[in-house]
Amino acid sequence: MAATLHDVARLADVSIKTVSNVINDYPHIRPATRQRVEAAIAQLGYQPNLSARSLRSGRTGVIGLALPELSLSYFAELADTVIAAAERRGLTVLIEHTGGDRDREIEVLRSPRRKLTDGLLFSPLGLGQDDVELTSVPYPLVLLGERIFGGPADHVTMQNVEAGRAATEYLLGIGRRRIAVVGAHKGEVIGSAGLRLRGYREALDAAGIPFDPALLAYTDLWHRGDGATAMRALLASGVPFDAVFGLNDTLALGAMRVMQEAGISVPRDVAVIGFDNLDEAQYSLPSLTTIDPGRVQIADTAVDMLIERIGRPDGEQEPPREILADYSIIERESTGSKA
Repeated sequence: MAATLHDVARLADVSIKTVSNVINDYPHIRPATRQRVEAAIAQLGYQPNLSARSLRSGRTGVIGLALPELSLSYFAELADTVIAAAERRGLTVLIEHTGGDRDREIEVLRSPRRKLTDGLLFSPLGLGQDDVELTSVPYPLVLLGERIFGGPADHVTMQNVEAGRAATEYLLGIGRRRIAVVGAHKGEVIGSAGLRLRGYREALDAAGIPFDPALLAYTDLWHRGDGATAMRALLASGVPFDAVFGLNDTLALGAMRVMQEAGISVPRDVAVIGFDNLDEAQYSLPSLTTIDPGRVQIADTAVDMLIERIGRPDGEQEPPREILADYSIIERESTGSKA
């Protein structure tokens, strides 16, 4: 037979109410009492009845995380970071994969499955700025990413323009002047590609270097294969360049492999910088210099904001907030650093 709340209370020599308070992390409990109850829970292997607990409290202890593409390393690492942040706060994460499909993203926002979670962290890709009103939902929601700004929900994102400018300034600072961009999206203004490209152009303007559209290598997706294909097209065009800014690390790694196959030395002939600071970037040959966009800060902040919203009565909601994570440049061998 599974252990019950009564069993734990009897072993710990406390009331059932005290056991419940410990399980629900009630703050005003003496440390010795908490320790005795937790020891009894561990000894008996007691598992709380989440369904009953949910009915009593109106909360499940579960939050949702909707991401567009888990096969892309950034989103896989973001999911891992969010799960770790949630676990430290006693929460479980239910992951939903949208494929970046607009209809699927709308379905996730409206799904009856939201009743299984206390709130949602949502990174849209198919939805855009024109869909901002769709994020007005009757449950706690925190947006991630760069598709929707200024909406009715809290939003945690990167400093894409500033970080894109910093990446370009870094390449200019080591003497590179013909900087190719791999991963641009035609016509995009709002979105990761559009915002990082804006930072690139701002850095060129500030340095007095004319913008050359021939240095933009366009892709639809941001996988290694897309970076490789874009680099092959760039090399075939014959346009000269001495640096590459990959708009994410996977693009940069794919482009770097093609250059090496073509006999181009990185970083002697072409310096390369990426964006995202993926774990694999430090193990490539050469290791990849990259922008760390603050993934850990994004995860921690988003989870904390969601918890805060969950804990507030409906009548005490504050206006939506937008938080920009800090970024940094991680110098490695692809730009000549020995770090």
